[in-house]
Amino acid sequence: MSERSAGATIRRGLRLSPELRRGLPMTLLLAVVATAGRVIVPIAVQQVIDKGIGSAGVDMGFVGAMVAGALGAVLITALATAGMHIRLAKVSETALSGVRVRAFRHIHDLSMLHQASEQRGALVARVTSDVDEISRFMQWGGLMLVTNGGQALLALIVMLVYSVPLGLAVVAILPVIIWTLRWFQRRLDVAYRIVRERVARMLAVLAETVVGAPVIRAYGAEDRSRVRLGDVIEDHRSAAVRAGSISGAFSGTGELLSALVIAAVFVVGAILAADGRVSVGTVVAFLFLAQLFVQPVQMLGEAVNEAQTAAAGWRRVLAILDIEPDVSDPGPDGVDLPHEPLSVGFRGVDFSYSDGGPLALVDVSTEILPRTKVAVVGETGSGKTTFAKLLTRLMDPVEGVVEIGGNDARTIRFRSLRDRVVLVPQEGMLFRGTIGDNVRMGDPDAGDDRVLAAFRRLGLADWLAEMPAGLATEVGERGSALSVGERQLVTLVRAAIADPELLVLDEATSAVDPATEVRINRALGELTSGRTVVTIAHRLSTAEAADRILVFDSGRIAEDGSHAELVSAGGPYSRMFSAWRRGTSSVLERD
Repeated sequence: MSERSAGATIRRGLRLSPELRRGLPMTLLLAVVATAGRVIVPIAVQQVIDKGIGSAGVDMGFVGAMVAGALGAVLITALATAGMHIRLAKVSETALSGVRVRAFRHIHDLSMLHQASEQRGALVARVTSDVDEISRFMQWGGLMLVTNGGQALLALIVMLVYSVPLGLAVVAILPVIIWTLRWFQRRLDVAYRIVRERVARMLAVLAETVVGAPVIRAYGAEDRSRVRLGDVIEDHRSAAVRAGSISGAFSGTGELLSALVIAAVFVVGAILAADGRVSVGTVVAFLFLAQLFVQPVQMLGEAVNEAQTAAAGWRRVLAILDIEPDVSDPGPDGVDLPHEPLSVGFRGVDFSYSDGGPLALVDVSTEILPRTKVAVVGETGSGKTTFAKLLTRLMDPVEGVVEIGGNDARTIRFRSLRDRVVLVPQEGMLFRGTIGDNVRMGDPDAGDDRVLAAFRRLGLADWLAEMPAGLATEVGERGSALSVGERQLVTLVRAAIADPELLVLDEATSAVDPATEVRINRALGELTSGRTVVTIAHRLSTAEAADRILVFDSGRIAEDGSHAELVSAGGPYSRMFSAWRRGTSSVLERD
């Protein structure tokens, strides 16, 4: 991308950070003061040489006044510089924290389908390392560009005021400096964009390798994992080396251009001084001013590197924020669900996981009455899990309408939907913390007494008493300190604390021991009492106990009725049930 593109990206990023814009004016004012103070010393030197030292000797009063003025300017410059850095650190971190929060919330607003299409490590990189690069630029590179750019401009103006011929000697070199800057900037932009992409890939593979360590060891895949991780690390290394090489060449070129400016001032100044057209003090002051002019050029390479890295980071963050959520919250204009058992309606629903791809659900229409317990069965890939995701509005249909409590699901506020409709997944997902912390995700305001009452109500008080520290028992990373069945018990209590009106269950008793299965079934019996319940049944014993069964086949509802009705009908369900009774069918896999 061009320099304009990088600048436009950063400007757009600043527009998304109102905290930063509000804090910038005072910070820039301090930057102006700090920059202006730096040219006082060369002016004082010129005045001392030309006016303080004469044939009659040294005018100590004048020299003292100039020195005092220069010291005062230096002190003011130092204070302004310190204040500028402190303000910028506070303002930039506050603003970028807001960016992180917005990006994180936006990622959560994206559909499960979109999140599944992205590597988790890449998404994490958007709100961590990419924003860190932006922060580094705002606190160092951006400030350097502003202050050093202002310093160079102010030094050039003062030089032209002192001597137009000497100033023009510097101006003559400006086209070379500008062309060099643009040439390197274009290449650095591409190089650092590739570096950020490689960082995201590396984090994604690293995250998968760490999370999947047990599977890797179980299958003896350590060598393949090391090779894969080594490849992405090498890709990042080569990209970083290329970017660093371009940066190093830019820095070296900056040193050369700086030396060229100093040499031009020295040569032209010597000629003009010899002709008496400028004073010795002016030439000496010019050398100071030239140094103030070339110093930013010498540091320009680093500042441009930071700008390009920040632009690459902004692009990746903005790329996430630019994605329109395909499942959006209607907000204040939305409706709230009533606190009563809810009905469910599917009206001619079609759904596809990709544009133009095959339909996972085809013209699905059904009605589920309040307080009805419905089992959804079907072979792997039949559409039953897709049905549950649409019911909980993790996705929206391509065609048709999903109704909950008589309302189009798309018109229901997220907060109300999540409060009244709860999904208990097949795998009990727990977060690092205690059992109590994980249960309270269903209701953050629930106290210990209410949580303990929920365990007793579901018949799980005895299990909780077996835990080392009761509610305070640590569950570990992703609940690793508990068994699969124990994690499921915690998620059931979490659902009970949420007290939903519509409960969607993804049956999860196939991978637990018999004792835990008994506990789970007993807890489910209590949890589902008096509620509308939809269960993705992987075992037909669960379907047999339901009030009603929906049989999915190739994305369509093939049968709909009670267990007795479907068995006597002699259709797909009857055949599945007979095979299951004979013990020849496999446990239906999770969609």
